[in-house]
Amino acid sequence: MNTSRNLSFMRSMSIATVVLLLDQLSKWSALKNLQLGMPDEVFPFMNWLLLFNPGAAFSFLAQGSGWQRWFFTVLGLGAAGYIVWLLRKNQTDKLLSCALSLILGGALGNVLDRIMYGAVVDFIDFHYGKWHWPAFNLADSAICLGAALIIFGELRKSFGKST
Repeated sequence: MNTSRNLSFMRSMSIATVVLLLDQLSKWSALKNLQLGMPDEVFPFMNWLLLFNPGAAFSFLAQGSGWQRWFFTVLGLGAAGYIVWLLRKNQTDKLLSCALSLILGGALGNVLDRIMYGAVVDFIDFHYGKWHWPAFNLADSAICLGAALIIFGELRKSFGKST
C-alpha cells in the first residue's frame, strides 16, 4: 500500500512538473518573440501580448512599491508547501490529486517568474472590441482549471450523496 501511495504521489509531482515546464517554456517563447506591450493578433478575439504583472490575479496590488514581489513569492511558496502536504495526505482522491497538481505547477511557475523577473510574465490577451480580459499565462490557466476541478469534485460528492 505504501508503494501505491508513493506512486500516486510521484504521479502528482509529475503532473505539477509538466505544468511548470510547459508554463516556463511558453513564457520563454513569449519573452523571445514578443515585444512588451505590442499586441500580436492570433484570432479576432485573442492576441499574444507580453506584459509583466507585479501584482496578483487581476493585477491586485500591482501598484505597490515592490514589497508585493516578496509577499507573493513567500505566499506562493507557502501554498506550494501546503499543497505538497495535501497531496501526500490525500492520494486516494484522484480528481483532487490532479487538481492540486495543476495548482502546484501553476503556483510554482508564477513564483519562479517573481524570483527571476520581479513580476509574473503574462502573454495571453482575450478581448471583445475594446474590452480586454486581464492578460494571463499557462500557470494561471492551470491554477484556474485545478480550482474548477476541486469545485466540480466537491459538487459531485455533495450531489452524489443520497439523503
